[in-house]
Amino acid sequence: MIENIDELVKQLSHGVYVIGVTDGIHQNAFTAAWVMQASFKPPLLVLSINPEHYSYKLLQVGGVCTINVLGQSQNDIAEHFGHSTKDKMAGFKWQTDITGAPILSDSLAYFDCQVSHYTEAGDHTIVVCKVVSAGILNQGKPLLYNQTDDMDGSSELYG
Repeated sequence: MIENIDELVKQLSHGVYVIGVTDGIHQNAFTAAWVMQASFKPPLLVLSINPEHYSYKLLQVGGVCTINVLGQSQNDIAEHFGHSTKDKMAGFKWQTDITGAPILSDSLAYFDCQVSHYTEAGDHTIVVCKVVSAGILNQGKPLLYNQTDDMDGSSELYG
C-alpha cells in the first residue's frame, strides 16, 4: 500500500524550471520539475510535458526550447508559469540565444536546446533535447521541488 505518495515523491531531489518554447512566431513558458541530464556527449537533457498544454503544440512546431533554472527565492515565478493565463510572458524580461526560444533573464542559468525526439510516458510526454548553448545569468542556489509545498496540486492526484 502506498501512503502519502505526494510527500514521498517530493523527497526525490530535483529542481524547478521554467521551460520557454516558441514556434518561431508565438512564445510561451511553463513550469517543470521533471528535468534531468541524459547524456554528456552529446549534451542531452530530458524534460516532461503534458501533451494537452498549449506549450506542447509550440514545442512540436518549433522544435526548440530553453530550460531556465529558478533560484530559491523564485517560488512565485514557478507558481506564475505553472498556471494557464492569457499572457504569461508579460511582466518578465526575456532574451534569446541560438534557437530563438525565450530565456528568462531573471533565472540563475539557462540551457538553449533543440528537440531530439519524443517518447510517451503515461499522461506526459518525455522530450529529449540537445543543448546547443547555455549560460549563467545570476548567482544563487536553485529552487528544489520539495521547497514548493503543493504548488502543482499534486496532493489532489494521489488523494
